[in-house]
Amino acid sequence: MKEFTEMHHASISGSFYLLLTEHFQSRGEAAFVHATQRYAEQRGARMAQRAIRDGMPLNFTTYRAYGEWVNTQSAKDEGCDNQGYVVSYSPDFVEHVTMCPWAAQFKEMGLEKGGTIYCTHLDNSVVRGFNPYLVYEVPQSMHEHDCCIQIARDANFEEGKIPKKHPEYLRTFDFHCGHVYKTFSSITIAIFGTEGQLIASEVLRRFAEKYGQDMADVLVKYYDEDFDVI
Repeated sequence: MKEFTEMHHASISGSFYLLLTEHFQSRGEAAFVHATQRYAEQRGARMAQRAIRDGMPLNFTTYRAYGEWVNTQSAKDEGCDNQGYVVSYSPDFVEHVTMCPWAAQFKEMGLEKGGTIYCTHLDNSVVRGFNPYLVYEVPQSMHEHDCCIQIARDANFEEGKIPKKHPEYLRTFDFHCGHVYKTFSSITIAIFGTEGQLIASEVLRRFAEKYGQDMADVLVKYYDEDFDVI
């Protein structure tokens, strides 16, 4: 079985976007946004729980240190890991992202609009789950521009220094893929009932067809995981 990567993760959310909008048009897009927000808030909440346990303040320095993922070696080998540059460290931390595996996967699937919607709502929702009083903005996406702009308001990072992530809190992408599949499935089924179940099953079928049944089985194994808590 191959390593789960960012591209597998993006493929799952991209398939949900495609099927939801094909079947339910604007309602499907609204459901996709809601699922993206819920998924991201769960991730941010887990980060906050670890930080509170460790006695850390819920600020942007802690937010960066308690992130759950780093680029996989596979993404680096394929030349589509996250790349970009810092525009400002303080008072706002501003990054321009010029390469992203999620953007690459959505583009490969011909779903640039879905990628824009996903990226517009993902990171600010992770931050909201971590601490709703922090302000994080994504005013543009690389799907329509030469870069993605991400802004952490009043982060006040020390010039030239970005907080390092705690390696003990990183999760592998089989976990993240299982998480995104479960949350998107649950939201889709809750909203659309039997039709939603058919969409969730079709996403899994397409994933197995593209990446192999053994990898699809791993997604299913995570379906009983409680992703709201650590």
